[in-house]
Amino acid sequence: MNNVIEVKNGVKIPQLGFGVYKIKKGEQFERAIREAIRVGYRHFDTAKIYGNEEALGLEIQKSGIPREQFFITSKVWTTDLGYKATKKAFEHTCKKLKVDYLDMYLIHFASPHYVEAWKAMEELYSEGKIKVIGVANFEIQHLEHLIAHSRIPPMINQIETHPEFPQNELHDYLVQHRISHEAWGPLGQGNKALLERQELAEIARHHKKSAAQVILRWHLQRGIIVIPKSSYPKRIKENSEIFDFELTAEEMEKVNRLNTGKRYSVNPTGYIVNPFYVKLMKLFIR
Repeated sequence: MNNVIEVKNGVKIPQLGFGVYKIKKGEQFERAIREAIRVGYRHFDTAKIYGNEEALGLEIQKSGIPREQFFITSKVWTTDLGYKATKKAFEHTCKKLKVDYLDMYLIHFASPHYVEAWKAMEELYSEGKIKVIGVANFEIQHLEHLIAHSRIPPMINQIETHPEFPQNELHDYLVQHRISHEAWGPLGQGNKALLERQELAEIARHHKKSAAQVILRWHLQRGIIVIPKSSYPKRIKENSEIFDFELTAEEMEKVNRLNTGKRYSVNPTGYIVNPFYVKLMKLFIR
């Protein structure tokens, strides 16, 4: 079902993953993960702050599919940044997910002590406990600072990316520095106005696809890893059916022109020191 993106250390990541942000634990979560696995998803993205690492680990274990066939990502939250704290957070995450290693571990946000956290992640990577280390919600200045103070540069940056906010400047920087680009909120967090754009409807009709499928295909052709989420079986399956068509250069340009520069989430620029802002991030940051 899946294409792969090879990061700079040679590890191959399924280009289509499944995000579990804000999918409530319990029966709804279990049904969604079971359906995703049944359809063919093997790349799953979670985080400590989502509160569902344990539930995801249980469903993966219950699937009966060997662990090595899955690509599992989690993230260290802002309150756990620092050398010792990050190592401890990693151990807790592995315990909750019921795994001995993580395929990918990310710093969730460029909050204070992220350089110290990165040193811990470099060690965990060197010990074989993480296959890919990277960051999320990092802007160029954060990446520059981290690269200048690291032994191993970040391999991936997971950032808000969708047709209205394509991250062109940051995308170009990532390509230049061989840092893979992963999009969270690739469908604009399901924004109805975006999904109903006439331009997308026309392209979708031509390919006998949905607007959401067109957007996900646009991401794929930009070389971006995507982690759409849904708890609805029909959409879970639909989001996976994006490898049997291709957008033309003209269609890609039509989607490119939807760029408004509009973020749907908070701006991650700057360090987070205000406790209120940390609480706000829990609501809006992926």
